[in-house]
Formats: sequence, C-alpha cells, structure tokens
Amino acid sequence: MYRFSVDVITTEGLTKHYGPPRGSRGRSGGDAPIQALHDLTLSVQAGEIFGFLGPNGAGKSTAIRLFLGFIHPTAGRAHVLGHDVSRAGAALRGRIGYLPGGIALYDSLTGTQLLDYLGAFYPSPPVLRAGLVERLDLSARDLGRPIRDYSRGMRQKIGIVQALQHDPELAILDEPSEGLDPLMQRAFYAILDERRAAGRTVFFSSHVLSEVERVCDRVAIIRAGRLVALENVVELLARRRRHVEARLDGPVPALAAALAALPGVSAFEARGDRLAFGLDGDVAPLLRLLQGAPLADLTIEPARLEDAFMELYDEPAP
Repeated sequence: MYRFSVDVITTEGLTKHYGPPRGSRGRSGGDAPIQALHDLTLSVQAGEIFGFLGPNGAGKSTAIRLFLGFIHPTAGRAHVLGHDVSRAGAALRGRIGYLPGGIALYDSLTGTQLLDYLGAFYPSPPVLRAGLVERLDLSARDLGRPIRDYSRGMRQKIGIVQALQHDPELAILDEPSEGLDPLMQRAFYAILDERRAAGRTVFFSSHVLSEVERVCDRVAIIRAGRLVALENVVELLARRRRHVEARLDGPVPALAAALAALPGVSAFEARGDRLAFGLDGDVAPLLRLLQGAPLADLTIEPARLEDAFMELYDEPAP
C-alpha cells in the first residue's frame, strides 16, 4: 500500500452553519442556525481509502460539498490537493472524481454520450473508461441505450465510471455501491483496491459498514456534525468486543470460573455445558486457557465495524 507524506485532504476546525449568523436575529427571536458541521479536523493521506461514516443528517454531504468548493465554511478551513477550497475553482475540481449520492443523469443521452459529455469537463482524457466499463459489465449495447432505460444499478455503474474514467488523483464517492448487486459490488471493491495500489486516494462515504470494513484503511465517524472517532480500521476492530460461545463435554465449573475471571471478559453466562461472554482485546489469553479443555464446539465471532459504530452512537451526544 502506498503511503506518502502529502495529505490530500486536510481540515482545521471546519464548520458549516445554515441559517442566519449568530446574533443577527437575537433581538427578534429568530431561528438559531443549523449546525451541519462543527469543528471538523482531520487529514486524508495520499494512497489511502478513507471511510466517512454517519447516519443521514450527520454532516457527511455537507463536508463533501465543502471539500469540492460548492459551499463555503462558516469557520475553519479545508485544503484539498494543496489548495484552499474557498479560493480554488474548476482547476482543482478537474483533478477530482466525484460521485454524488443519488446521482441524477441526463435521461435523453445514451451511456456513451453521457460519459463523453461529463468527461469533457476534465483536462485529462478518459484513459480508464474501457477498463471500467468492462469490469462493471457495461456492454456496448448498454452504452448505446438511453439513460432513461437504465435500471438503478446501471445508473450507479455509469456514475462510478464517470467519476473514475479520467484517472483522478482524488475520488470522492458518496454511497458508491448503492444499487449494485453483490457481484458488481465485488467488482467495484476490486477497482478501489487498484486505485489504492496505483497511489490514488479515495474518500468514501457510506452507510454500509461491512463495505467500509472491507475496503478502507482508516475511518472517521461523525455524529450530529461532530467527529466522534478517527481510527485505523484494523486497530479499531482489534479493540472491539468479540462474542464468544463455547460448548463443553459436560459442565466444568473450574474452567467456567477461570474464564469469567479472564481480563477482557464481560457479560459472562454459564448454562450447563454452554458458556457465552463478550471479550475485549487480544484473544491469545483465551486460547491459552482453553488449550486442552474438553471443548465440543467453540465460536469466536470477529469484531465488526458495525459494533464499534453502534458503541460510539450509544454514548451520550457531545
């Protein structure tokens, strides 16, 4: 995996409020501003796939619009590819591939006409188009049909191609696998892996936690416009709680007592020959303790990003 010292995206205290400035309606009792994003500070490195997680209304789309210069911050700043987004224009956006969530397309154009039209906005030629349409199973016949005849999945595939066809230095993808069937999801993940191997950077917003776990190097989780976690995915999962179930060849009280006292064990339950508990941290001490035990069955469910996500969202709001 590529790692460079250059940060492709950096933000410092990035804040966006919608509505009147604070104090402008204080005497008239008007509505307070909506705090869509508050004090976001993070960096995205060159050559990584960076996940951006949060439910609807968390501030993900607002952050993306700020990165692209479509809207301006209320406070703080953001730099993308070395440019202050508040001052950068079309030249910066020409180095970025963008797939918006719920992409709207020109229904009267064919697939090829749409890709040509959108590709003309970029200074680089669509050098990756042929490979992308092949990987995503878009045939020449498909590309010759009007967009209005496309299924939801085909529209999403065209959206992915238009975002990546010019080999952008940075791809910003908002819910990119939405509408794709499992086979196409797998093809899409392979494309993202190749982007990373080529040293390109992907900023990846998603609700699908399993795919973020599958493809991303690091993940930022935002809640109500505030950053609540910024973690390496592997390290985040290593600290999450696993669920363990063991079935013994008959009750073994001494083993059950030793398991219940093991560091990291929680919510311990013993029901006859069956034991169930949560386990935080390293599994090695557990495996050492079970070595030679009369086990009939053992299940250790891997930690999931979904569990980490829900733990963070179960905490009181900041």
